[in-house]
Amino acid sequence: MRILVVEDEKILCDTIVRSLSRLAYSVDSCYDGGSAMELLAVENYDLVVLDLNLPGEDGMSVLRTLRKNDDHTKVLILSARCDVMDKVDGLDAGADDYLTKPFHLEELAARIRNLTLRRYTKNDVVLTCGKLSFDTKARRAAVGEEILSLTRKETGILEYLMLHPGRPVSQEELMEHVWDNSVDRFSNSIRVHISALRKKLRQALGYDPIHNRIGEGYVMEDRK
Repeated sequence: MRILVVEDEKILCDTIVRSLSRLAYSVDSCYDGGSAMELLAVENYDLVVLDLNLPGEDGMSVLRTLRKNDDHTKVLILSARCDVMDKVDGLDAGADDYLTKPFHLEELAARIRNLTLRRYTKNDVVLTCGKLSFDTKARRAAVGEEILSLTRKETGILEYLMLHPGRPVSQEELMEHVWDNSVDRFSNSIRVHISALRKKLRQALGYDPIHNRIGEGYVMEDRK
């Protein structure tokens, strides 16, 4: 999942980025509303963590601008404003959740997990494909009782494919949802990471559940 963190308190912003990166999310960040709107105009995110008190364009302006053309990207407001009407205004403007400061990083992670998985799963936080499972809370994959040793990018690729079982996912889509904006779009990075992931899955399962449909993309399917 790809996340944008918009927070003007740099220490807090960097702390959130590090915390989410350790959970194998791909995270971009900025410290003001103008930069946020520039990124949102050219990049695709699954979720935005948005502060309201931003220099330049405030968070509500960013939210309203986003919602003019985008009803799909999840928005979690993160703000010191704790009045009921502030929360009501934010939710009415199109935010999906509202978390007040101070907060625990564990709660932020839980709310992000709930928002990003809500459209794919109900109460089950474990995705499965045959003997392969992915615990979305612990952010780890396993085959039976064997925990797989995956890199952050391999974890992100596997999660995204398991969230879309049976559907071809193109390299471009993976780039948009698993990589941050520092990646070279013309690099061979995606193929290298997918190749490494498929090798690990093949070793653990005895077969490869990821199939490459020529001209369409990668498909996660259990062996019949």
